[in-house]
Amino acid sequence: MCEISWYILFAAFILDFLLGDPRWLPHPVVGMGNAILFFEIRFRRWIKNQFFSGLLFAVFLITAVWAISFALVKLAVFIHPLLGIGVQVLLLFYCFSAKSLVQAAQEVAAPLEARDIKLARKKVGMIVGRETQTLDGEAVTRATVETVAENFVDGFLSPLLFALLFGVPGALAYKMINTLDSMVGYKNEKYILFGRASARIDDTANFIPARLSVLVISFAAFLLSAKKGMSALKTGISQGRRHKSPNAGYPEASFAGALEMRMGGPNVYHGKLVDKPYIGRQFSNPDIHGITRACELMLLSALVSNLIATGLSLLFF
Repeated sequence: MCEISWYILFAAFILDFLLGDPRWLPHPVVGMGNAILFFEIRFRRWIKNQFFSGLLFAVFLITAVWAISFALVKLAVFIHPLLGIGVQVLLLFYCFSAKSLVQAAQEVAAPLEARDIKLARKKVGMIVGRETQTLDGEAVTRATVETVAENFVDGFLSPLLFALLFGVPGALAYKMINTLDSMVGYKNEKYILFGRASARIDDTANFIPARLSVLVISFAAFLLSAKKGMSALKTGISQGRRHKSPNAGYPEASFAGALEMRMGGPNVYHGKLVDKPYIGRQFSNPDIHGITRACELMLLSALVSNLIATGLSLLFF
């Protein structure tokens, strides 16, 4: 483990809960995205073997982010310990996106409740990869809840775990892994070889957090209701594998059990129908309040996981 103080973990969580993703602050993930665009062209040009080029490209960017953030933290601590704490809190705050995920989901829920299905389709199309032009209200709700569930891992639990194990530089390195996957980890003609390494690294990085999410989500649901907690645990364990992604199914299945809501099923991606299995088939389709309930469960799960992490940090460090 890399030492990280409990108050850094907790302060970063509080900042995320209060501020979300303020547009007036420069965000490191934007810089990561720009770096990906800049170096993708050059690595493709320098190395003709697309898989090997993509592998070196991913390793270079992940290592660079870790090294830069490590040096920045060390420099801040060297100047003054309080500056070091502030820099670590700020950088870790950038790695969390629970509040911004809720805000994005609420932007879908508002037009749904106003029965403006066209605007709801437009808003959900900004946070999911599937085609949304023909989705009805239930499908829009299901897509949004699936995104909230899956991104609890990507947007909070994984960076939290990497921070606990490898310090703030580890959390930032994870954000680069996740950003690489979202930008080049596609199975299309352009990225099937070049983006394969980025996708596999992301799968590996999220393997343990995705499975731990079943326990965290189930415990959070148990705080609301013993029945919900047991349903989340049972569904997460028994149906977490029912997904084409090696990781996304676990938090989705846990949310399906806790909310008693059917998820998954066939969807259209980039013009092709993908026959995804249903998760929580035994439950009913989501109602109009499903998004709000999912956001509440996600925030409670984030609080639970952060309290566990701060406790572990306090115990060991």
